[in-house]
Amino acid sequence: MVVPSEKNAPHEVVIIGGGFGGLYAAKALGKTNVNVTLIDKRNFHLFQPLLYQVATGTLSPSDISAPLRSVFSKSKNTKVLLGEVKNIDPKAQQVILGDEIIPYDTLIVATGAKHSYFGKDNWKEFAPGLKTVEDALEMRRRIFSAFESAEKETDPEKRRAFLTFVIVGGGPTGVELSGAIAELAYQTLKEDFRNIDTSEAKIILLQGGDRILPHIAPVLSKVAIESLQKLGVVIHTQTRVTNIENDIVTFKQNNELTEIPSKTILWAAGVQGSALGKILAERTDVECDFSARVIVEPDLSIKGYKNIFVIGDLANFSHQNDKPLPGVAPVAKQQGEYVGKLIKRRLKGHTLPDFRYTDVGSLAMIGQNLAVVDLGFIKLTGFLAWIFWLIIHIYFLIEFDTKLLVVIQWAWNYTTRNRRSRLITGKAVRPKTVNNSSHSPTTEKKQPAKL
Repeated sequence: MVVPSEKNAPHEVVIIGGGFGGLYAAKALGKTNVNVTLIDKRNFHLFQPLLYQVATGTLSPSDISAPLRSVFSKSKNTKVLLGEVKNIDPKAQQVILGDEIIPYDTLIVATGAKHSYFGKDNWKEFAPGLKTVEDALEMRRRIFSAFESAEKETDPEKRRAFLTFVIVGGGPTGVELSGAIAELAYQTLKEDFRNIDTSEAKIILLQGGDRILPHIAPVLSKVAIESLQKLGVVIHTQTRVTNIENDIVTFKQNNELTEIPSKTILWAAGVQGSALGKILAERTDVECDFSARVIVEPDLSIKGYKNIFVIGDLANFSHQNDKPLPGVAPVAKQQGEYVGKLIKRRLKGHTLPDFRYTDVGSLAMIGQNLAVVDLGFIKLTGFLAWIFWLIIHIYFLIEFDTKLLVVIQWAWNYTTRNRRSRLITGKAVRPKTVNNSSHSPTTEKKQPAKL
């Protein structure tokens, strides 16, 4: 049982991370006789599932963000601190925040995940991922800058590279990105340029497995493939990207190497636990999996430390169906609520059964009027699935004004087929050119791109 460090002193709960897990844990403790300190290096909660719409000009960052202080303004026992946690001392029960030390009785770590390039971190400058607002704005800059550069380019080969968009990874993010870019090229922008025909753009989706959206039913994966292909997306499955450099993607398929020249390469293929997972492992000897996620106990605590919980994308919870739970918002939300409830029960001398995730289904947007939804007992496609997708995402947005803004923006986009957030911001920093002559030669024959 967790007890306060001092007799009659309020129980101190420190939560690191203001994503879905941390947010809902803090909400669950908002009306209790405990002190809650929520620490995040950003002053806002970000609705990551809609980041791809920021990257493709449908929404603005403020549409999918909620200031943390505003969210907890009425929770008088909750304090929000802006800062980055540098270290954790589990024996002294302290969180080190720069020059400040924050004591805790119970610690909840919910710092999420970051991109994984499977040991090829040099690919990051050529192929940005999508986890933060900055990532989305960089993607947006690259996508719309590619069309602008193609408009000025007179060399046909270079122009084709500007109008070729390669998305690596066929999960929900990759599928939604490729569908949104296809709609941009073939619908939204088709009347906006004078020297190029944007319908000549190539959108290519590369997936390592044998089907896209592998987490949903095969029949829905097939529908998603057919829907993307109708939008104009070229899909390559069972591919392995072997190199990304000098605006060229090289991938292996059927023992053949294929090169695709592209000025816009986007990464949606892999994630790994945040840096705090490694710090916890060093300080507590807790094990991490191959993706740097922390192995948690059935109650979401870590081995040997019943007062330290890891939730959300950073946690590897494999006590249900013998495989880790997916890194999605509903998992983090339910885990945050569970830990908050468990802390309250422990302080009263009680406990809770082990955490069990209630699968609420999987879904992905393909394009306007097109989506796939797998609820287990029922599977939806097309317009009905699209409506369901809209409702679910509106439901999970945090504040009412954010919900209202997004509904209005989506309604405008639907009726006009226009995207008002097509701003090119930020400074263009092109990756350094790599001298291929320094690489080891290969005996494998490279094939021309199959577009």
